[in-house]
This record gives sequence, C-alpha cells and structure tokens, in this order.
Amino acid sequence: WALELYLDLLSQPCCAVYMFAKKNGIPFQLRTVELLKGQHMSEEFFQVNCLWKVPVLKDGGFLLTESTAILIYLSSKYQVADNWYPGDLQARARVNEYLGWHADNIRGTFGVPLWAQVIGPLIGMQIPKEKVDHNKAGMGQALQLLEDKFLGDRAFLTGQQVTLADLMLLEELLQPVALGYNLFEGRPRLAAWRARVEAFLGAELCQEVHGSILSIWEQAAKKTIPVPPPEARPFMLLRIARIP
Repeated sequence: WALELYLDLLSQPCCAVYMFAKKNGIPFQLRTVELLKGQHMSEEFFQVNCLWKVPVLKDGGFLLTESTAILIYLSSKYQVADNWYPGDLQARARVNEYLGWHADNIRGTFGVPLWAQVIGPLIGMQIPKEKVDHNKAGMGQALQLLEDKFLGDRAFLTGQQVTLADLMLLEELLQPVALGYNLFEGRPRLAAWRARVEAFLGAELCQEVHGSILSIWEQAAKKTIPVPPPEARPFMLLRIARIP
C-alpha cells in the first residue's frame, strides 16, 4: 500500500509534514483536505480522524495524527539522515525539548494573525484590537525566549544541523510574515537562522510548499478565498473565542 497524507498547505503543521516527506524523498499519496471549505468536517473525513484535524498519516491500516508524532514516525520508518531526529540520546532530547516548548509557546500564538485578518472577516467576525495587540506582544516575547533559550549563537535551534525543530518553527513563522508581520526586524540571529534553514531546504521546495500561505493576503484582498460552509462555522467561532 502507499503511504497517504491528509493535508492542507494553509496549515503550518501540514506544511512541515509535506516539506519533510518531499525533502527526504518519501513516496506518498496526497489527500488534500481544504479546511476553509469545511472538508475536515465531513463524515468521510471523520472516519479518518474523529478530531476533525489535519495532518493525518495513513500507513495501511495504521492512522496517526499530530504533526510531531507523524514527523517522528516518518523519521524512524524511512531511516532518514540522522540530523533530523538524532539517534544520540541527548541530542534527541534537545529536539524533544524544543518541540514541547513549541506546542505551548509558538503554535497557538503565531496562528492568530490568520484568524484575525483573514478567517474572522471571512465569517463576519471582528476580533477586538486589544486581543490582536496582546497577541502581537506575545509573539515578541516568544521570539525573545526562543533566541535566548534555544537559538543562542548556534546555527540551528538545537545545534549545528537542521532538525525537526527547525522545520516546525520555520512553518509557524511564515504565516504572520505573509500577513505583514516583520518578525525578523531587529533580530539578525533569527533572520540568519531562517536563511540557513531555507537554503538547506532549497528554494524550489520552499516555493512549492509556501506558495499558498505567502499569497493568502492577496487572495483575501481579491476575495478569492472560499467562504466556509455553515457546518464549519461553530469550530471556527470556538477557535476565535479561545484567543486570549
């Protein structure tokens, strides 16, 4: 059987999974699930993931959710280069350390601009300015902690080679950048880190994976983004309500 990946490249975790599989020559069948069209809310997709979320990996009868778990599974099954998820116990622990911090401090925070500037207006919701400002300050604080704790003077987040940690972070930072946030201003270490990661991944692959998100602001201005169906609205409203 062929490995199947259920993805939407507007989702940062999905981009990380797609990028990893492509970069490492892992063969898979892409099953596109368009979130803004509510395809993740269908009964058909419910049979794949009752959590109604992407990404999902299907390997024969084995189903796996959560981007970090999927990346680790792919790293192990396909025996990719050791730099991605090192075999050395302490080096691997450093990657796990970052991924744990990432889930609490990066994932939810850096996705808010898309909800505030694109998805909210799409469904007629205006997110209060104080929430947007609070989130912007939160992004700044998270980036400072990121530089102080993880990046430091290293080439990459956990050492001198690219790992899963770098891939996860890159995908999260690009979405606010696409919406006009200059996250790298005044942060030369972080800007240099980004350049190194993108050079490692290659311009062609980056363009392929990031095309959708980097054009999202233009799509919103031209009103070419599909209006989500009614069944997706409760999920979206709940996500917006959770913005602190």
